[in-house]
Amino acid sequence: MYNMTQYEESMIRLRMSGADAHYGGGLVDGARILALFGDVATELLIITDGDEGLFLRYDEVEFLAPVYEGDYIEATGRIVEAGRTSRKMEFEARKVIAARRDVAPSAADVLTEPETVVRASGVCVTPKELQRKK
Repeated sequence: MYNMTQYEESMIRLRMSGADAHYGGGLVDGARILALFGDVATELLIITDGDEGLFLRYDEVEFLAPVYEGDYIEATGRIVEAGRTSRKMEFEARKVIAARRDVAPSAADVLTEPETVVRASGVCVTPKELQRKK
């Protein structure tokens, strides 16, 4: 087992664009958020192992609120358990700015309290022979 104090949290913040909207009304496909979690996981593996590793599986995914084009999403992840090659991770995506097309096409509000839109947990693996950090 690795010393858990060596792990850091990773965070990505970005604006959902029109290209991210998959459904009517500018609704973003939940798979887009899972792709962000994949990027967060990759960064965590690089930090801890010096290699991108592989995403093995999601154990649980909860879609809690809709995401629309124009919203700003902050996706975070952290390693909560580590074995010789496996890294159990928890992820959360929060809406920090909400598009307000009901007010004007370019209107948006900074949220005083970020809204959690997706939570997930999963396992990633870095093969022992590719781990460059111990």
